[in-house]
Amino acid sequence: MQYALMFYENPSEFAKRAGAPETEAYWASWMAYSQAARESGVLQGGQALEPPGMSTALRLKSGAKNVQDGPIADTKEQLGGFFIIDVPNLDDALEWAAKAPCAGNGGVEVRPVMAGPSDG
Repeated sequence: MQYALMFYENPSEFAKRAGAPETEAYWASWMAYSQAARESGVLQGGQALEPPGMSTALRLKSGAKNVQDGPIADTKEQLGGFFIIDVPNLDDALEWAAKAPCAGNGGVEVRPVMAGPSDG
């Protein structure tokens, strides 16, 4: 079964992505995690996302576009990236989520991927 692992990070973790003394260690931890998932055969895809300040939110109100800079939600943790994994069950998905570098200081949302109409 496929699960989305959505990785949430706080602003201090986003700051480690570039120009911080911890940048190299930050990316090394993510590279080791993704390599382990890839080598195990569970990783189906995924991507890091630009920081929340780079986002643009759109909502339709009475048919008109309402566009704002930044994320929709103003929260301490923001979505930093995601993996799609294929594992037998939720327990295995939670095991992979627990290994994520952000599991201890942000969080990981684990959600089943919905099968499409042609997926049977």
